[in-house]
Amino acid sequence: MKIRVAHSPDSDDAFMFYALANNKFDTGDLEFENILSDIETLNQKALKGEYEVSAVSIHAYPYISDKYQMLSSGASMGDGYGPMLVSKKPYKVEEINRLRIAIPGKRTSAFLALRIFAGTFEYDVVPFDQIMERVVSGEFEAGLIIHEGQLTYGKSGLHNIVDLGAWFKDKFKLPLPLGGNVIRRDLPEDVKRRAAYFLKKSIAHSLENRKNALDYALGFARGMDDNLADKFVGMYVNDWTLDYGEKGEKAIQLFLDMAYERSLLPARCVAEFVETPEKI
Repeated sequence: MKIRVAHSPDSDDAFMFYALANNKFDTGDLEFENILSDIETLNQKALKGEYEVSAVSIHAYPYISDKYQMLSSGASMGDGYGPMLVSKKPYKVEEINRLRIAIPGKRTSAFLALRIFAGTFEYDVVPFDQIMERVVSGEFEAGLIIHEGQLTYGKSGLHNIVDLGAWFKDKFKLPLPLGGNVIRRDLPEDVKRRAAYFLKKSIAHSLENRKNALDYALGFARGMDDNLADKFVGMYVNDWTLDYGEKGEKAIQLFLDMAYERSLLPARCVAEFVETPEKI
């Protein structure tokens, strides 16, 4: 059976799926195929249940929970760092509500976190890899940056108004949940469990064979040198990625509950996870 694994073409996701993409271990009768697409497109595709496994924003999960369950591995957690609101001028936090902001997508966790933090503001959706240049050009007063922009924005002369991951950690003593992997509900239960096992094994393989996995991931490191790419991968592929654990699951539920309480989600959502077997 073929399992399409859709994820973003970024160095951290490439690192995560290095073993599966390069057939580093036997997956039995399950054939894994990597599909690359930006996160907002993946969020939209998940609404239709297009792929068997997909990376999605945690913000998107309530809209797709009828079609997907969460996997316990594959998390992107901002543990004291995360999406940033940056600008050409050094605006203050109190000024956010009057700024015109470029955001990477309405279903991204970055956008939801900024709404929880700041309330309402004027925004337009812009491809994530164009946000910084369009802030620099003056088209937008501020931009909500994700991915490697969190490490490179200073080179463009931009100012950090707020780091949402740092704010979340300071306020709640928890990491900010950004992205995760989900698997289709309609798959047979044994397929879901085995897929969950192999996806977690791929992450573990990369963490145990960091140099080889990082060499592969560097091919997806847009505008970053080796040291920056290494730092970025370390930020988003770590013990949180291997397993959310009780603390990670608590962070997800808090994030979703806060959004619902602020009327930013249509209904309350309880994250439901597929159990990952220790061995098969």
